Amino acid sequence: MVVRENGVPEVLLVHRPRYDDWSFPKGKAHEGESDEDCALREVEEETGLRCEREDELTTVSYEDGAGRPKQARYWLMRPVAGKLRPTKEVDDARWVSIPEATELLSYDRDREVLGYLPPA
Repeated sequence: MVVRENGVPEVLLVHRPRYDDWSFPKGKAHEGESDEDCALREVEEETGLRCEREDELTTVSYEDGAGRPKQARYWLMRPVAGKLRPTKEVDDARWVSIPEATELLSYDRDREVLGYLPPA
């Protein structure tokens, strides 16, 4: 989960047109790629932001729309370079406050991840 301070803590959300959902940037690891490296790569591919990874927040297990088991690991990340821009997988990316994220996120499991953010 990418976080910045802009007077108040803000998190980065992406809209994926394929699923018409709002979520945190995430994706699948390439063969031989660590989860940690995958997280950084996926954030940059989906948002244009290069980040530094900090503490691991949590791991979430769920079933996708086709009933396949999925697991997503989340780290606290901070942007260090790049410019926020949507990509071919993502048609919108935006910084939102925690209350706005609670309203905008499409899945309860993502709302639960917000609870793992350290206090500001």
